[in-house]
Amino acid sequence: MTKNYLRKTVKALKPSGIRKFFDIAASMDDVISLGIGEPDFTTPQPIIDAGIRSLQQGETHYTSNLGLFELRQAIADQLETLYGVQYDPVNEVLATVGVSEALYLACSALLDPGDEVIIPTPCFVSYQAEVALACAKPVEVFTTMEESFEPNPQVIEKAITPATKAILLSYPNNPTGAVVSRENLEAIARLAEKHDLVVISDEIYDRLVYGGHQHVCFSALPGMHERTILLGGFSKSHAMTGWRIGYAAGPASLISGLVRIHQYSVMSAPTISQFAAIEALRSGEPYVEEMRQEYDRRRRLIHEGMNTIGLETFEPHGAFYVFPNVHNTGMDDETFAEKLLLQEKVAVVPGSAFGEAGIGFVRCSYATSYEQIEKALEKIDRFVKKL
Repeated sequence: MTKNYLRKTVKALKPSGIRKFFDIAASMDDVISLGIGEPDFTTPQPIIDAGIRSLQQGETHYTSNLGLFELRQAIADQLETLYGVQYDPVNEVLATVGVSEALYLACSALLDPGDEVIIPTPCFVSYQAEVALACAKPVEVFTTMEESFEPNPQVIEKAITPATKAILLSYPNNPTGAVVSRENLEAIARLAEKHDLVVISDEIYDRLVYGGHQHVCFSALPGMHERTILLGGFSKSHAMTGWRIGYAAGPASLISGLVRIHQYSVMSAPTISQFAAIEALRSGEPYVEEMRQEYDRRRRLIHEGMNTIGLETFEPHGAFYVFPNVHNTGMDDETFAEKLLLQEKVAVVPGSAFGEAGIGFVRCSYATSYEQIEKALEKIDRFVKKL
């Protein structure tokens, strides 16, 4: 085949920086992985049992495009209970194949070629790619450790142009662990109203917040329900990554656009996973809290450990990542990650994988056991001292 049939946009996409180091680590023995943001917990047994039970009862068929009504009702109920925001489960909640599909649908439904989307970075690796695949332009605005990696509303406003259609937020944040103050979110909300923008708010880590901090649901802010697509799911809070189940919630006028794409691309989210998610919302709360407390214990260990080693590290208040600064090692983040993996068999992800604002940092996930984190810190300490 002499002709390259791939779209230019697809050819221009960079491989995921997370997967690159994961693939290298997978080819080595005895690697301690701080690389992948996946809970090391198994899905709680009642949730597994609900999935099995659905199969045994013959629930092996398509559901409505929107998903099981019982699930959508349960999602709406939880959002109202936790954040006071109300969604009509009939046409304002859509069950998706994880938050990844929800993000794809939001970008595909909202964005026209040439539209611009403001994305505070560092951010999850999919955001710029999904915007680009919708033939729109991702516009990165940097956050800094000095400002606790919170998006600065003044910086965001300077990035707004006549082509700006949306702001894409992701807090609690992957990779920094930042949690945004209500004050800053309210300022961003005022910008969205002033410039008539849509906000896509990925809140997949909303249940994993620590140290007395509280998560603020963006769509619960005054005036934001009608211009926000809220993305959420079960992968992180309920250790359900492999079940591939998430949701998008928003005004019917926006969700209807997501459904039009969803119905032609995947038909409906996995039926077994929808039944499992219903049980997660029904009985999963004690397990969520148990896991959150264990993550908090690990968080304190790795945050203190990195700073003791001499790698300046912002204290994360959400998700399950720390984001140490490696500038003082004399290496860039790619080199640091590669040499640490090869010499000490500890896998981390270069910060540059999460946008230009991540250059000079590395992401370390503490979604692995306390004992493994202790061993990893010993190895990182030895590696840094060699330098």
